[in-house]
Amino acid sequence: MPMQRSDPTSRVQALNARYRHHAASDVLAHALSDADAGRLALVSSFGAESVVLLHMIAVLRRDTPVIFVDTGMLFAETLVYQHELAERLDLRDLRIVRANKADLQSEDPARVLHRSNPDACCDLRKTRPLARALEGFDGWITGRKRYQGPSRAALDFFEAEPGTGRIKVNPLAHWTPEDIRTYMDENRLPRHPLVARGYPSIGCQVCTTRVADHEDPRSGRWRGHDKTECGIHFENGRIIRQGETA
Repeated sequence: MPMQRSDPTSRVQALNARYRHHAASDVLAHALSDADAGRLALVSSFGAESVVLLHMIAVLRRDTPVIFVDTGMLFAETLVYQHELAERLDLRDLRIVRANKADLQSEDPARVLHRSNPDACCDLRKTRPLARALEGFDGWITGRKRYQGPSRAALDFFEAEPGTGRIKVNPLAHWTPEDIRTYMDENRLPRHPLVARGYPSIGCQVCTTRVADHEDPRSGRWRGHDKTECGIHFENGRIIRQGETA
């Protein structure tokens, strides 16, 4: 069970004040040991940019819990990449979580829910499994960055997650795409194989398409739907869309 702590907003304010001018790796290192942050897990999609935080975790504290949500609809390349990275980085506490089988049978027995209601599909296969996996943690580490959209333009290193009592830690909040590429190059980290094939943002196979050079990197996610977020960043169990609070 998570520790009984003060209001997450006050914890976040203290943490941001304490580490506001630190570099990403320092923010992560301190978060993993600061009592105000509490017990943390890294939530990773093993997607296009995930290797950066996974590598930092492996260097700093490789026994940090790493949660990977397997939706059952991911690209085969993602599953292979996840396995290879976990071995290469020697991740000591990888937790692969999936949707409840009874829920899948009840809500999407034909596996076509993504066509009619992608929000409900994400809730079934991503949001609810993650919520269960995060029980017992005081917060979680994300790879969110300011450049990823208007709603993230003012993203801090630490933020409160409304309705859960947890905090989110965003060590890469201030990084640019060039920072990501430089870190990968300097540490000789393997890229997700789909990036070179035109997938700069990678989700489930059924909801991810190739992106043209002139398009926004996330335009290949849920193409044709009024949807830009999977719901992993949730509030009171409700899916938070781009432009809202998460």
